[in-house]
Amino acid sequence: MSFEREDLTFHVVLNDEEQYSIWPDFKPVPAGWRKEGFSGDRAACLAHIEQVWTDMRPRSLREAMEKEGA
Repeated sequence: MSFEREDLTFHVVLNDEEQYSIWPDFKPVPAGWRKEGFSGDRAACLAHIEQVWTDMRPRSLREAMEKEGA
């Protein structure tokens, strides 16, 4: 599978729930996902995600919890 290859360029992708993943450069980004702006090898993309994705809760859950706490 191409997601395990270390010799490819990947993009960090983000969905509407602000969940992150990586996607190989040579494949079209699937519906519901968009490029986040960071590209590199697999390890660099995963390290970037680890740095920026600090709250693993989906956006809709975060917003619902904020409304309950307000």
